[in-house]
Parts: sequence; C-alpha cells; structure tokens
Amino acid sequence: MLVIFDHFRDVTLAAVTLRLVLAVLCGGAVGIERAYKRRPAGFRTHILICLGAAMTTLTSQYLYLNMHYYTDMARLGAQVIAGIGFIGAGTIIVTRREHVKGLTTAAGLWAAAIVGLALGAGFYEGALFTICMILVAELFFSKLEFRILDNAPEINLYMEYTDPHCLDNVLKFYRQRNLKILNLQITRSNGTKTHNACAIFTLRLHKNCPVDRLLQDILSTEGVISVEEL
Repeated sequence: MLVIFDHFRDVTLAAVTLRLVLAVLCGGAVGIERAYKRRPAGFRTHILICLGAAMTTLTSQYLYLNMHYYTDMARLGAQVIAGIGFIGAGTIIVTRREHVKGLTTAAGLWAAAIVGLALGAGFYEGALFTICMILVAELFFSKLEFRILDNAPEINLYMEYTDPHCLDNVLKFYRQRNLKILNLQITRSNGTKTHNACAIFTLRLHKNCPVDRLLQDILSTEGVISVEEL
C-alpha cells in the first residue's frame, strides 16, 4: 500500500472529502469517454453512480464506527452491485436489425460503481489502478478489437432490398465468391414504401475477401438499398 494514503484510511473529514472528490474524478474520466462517443450514459451519469457508490460505503462505515450499529458493513455495498444492473440494463438495446448496443456502457457503469465502493472504503490504490485499466480498455483496446474484427472469419450482414429477384442475385454472388452462408433470416416487405424487405446473413469469409470490398460489391447489386455489418 502507498504510504501517502495512510492518513486518509480512517473516516475523517479530510478522508471523506478526498474519497468523494476522487469518486467524481474517476467517474468523470470514464463518463467523458462515453459522452465523447455519444453513448446513452455519459459524463454526469458515471459521476453520479461512482459518487453514490462511494457514499454508500462511507455510510456503512459511519453507521458501524460512529453510530455503533453492529450490522454487516458490506450489506449496503452488495445492494449497489445488484442494483446497478437495472441502470445498466437500461443502456442495452436491441435494434430493429438485431444489433445489440450498449453492452460496453453497461459494463462501464458497473465498473464505475465498484470503483466508487472501493474509494468509499479507502482502497485508493485499487480504485485508481482499476480506473486506469478501464480507460485503457475503452480507449486503446477498442482499436485492437476493430483490427481483430477486420480479420474475423465470420461476419453478420444486414441488407435491405426491393424484390425477391434482388435476393436471388445476392445469393448467386455469394456462390460465385465461394462464401458460405451459415445462417439466413428474411423479413418480407409489407408492400409499403417505408418498409422494405430485409435479410440478415451470417457468412464465412476467406482471406482474399475484405469486408469493405464485399459491402461495396453487394451494394452495387441492382435492387439493394443498403447493406452494413452488424
């Protein structure tokens, strides 16, 4: 443990102030990255969650050490860990194209709550190291993830098209490129201009088939309105 924090282990005014200020800074550091990417839970949300979790641990310590209520000090913190799931679930959505979004934001909220609990308990080293690892994961590992996905052997494509003949042409194109269709879901058009027919393909690619080029070739097929990777 770092000696610099030894004077802030007890529940004093200086220790409480330091813990709450660090909770605001740590929660804000994660939240500002999410806000920059325009995610549902952003700067203020992460600050409030981290701050509330820190205050929860401080309240548990105060009740035990100052008010002499001899109860389980970890009980309030356990409720935070369970309760944050409701907020995290609200950031996860499944789009009309069956694309799940918000998982990283939900995980970040949960991690911010854990950091807040650690700060409230005076575990400064663990909290600060964890917040650094969270930022590394969200800022730098995302680039590594995108690079891995570029070389993924399987992809999911969402395509909107106008008529069944267009779908036949796309399937013929896949056969010509030796692309294996692992799964196919088709939604028929209801005959209106606002609802086109759509299909979701799970394809197995080979090394000589870059995703960007594949999307361009499919989009150039007559009748295809849009295509994108899920």
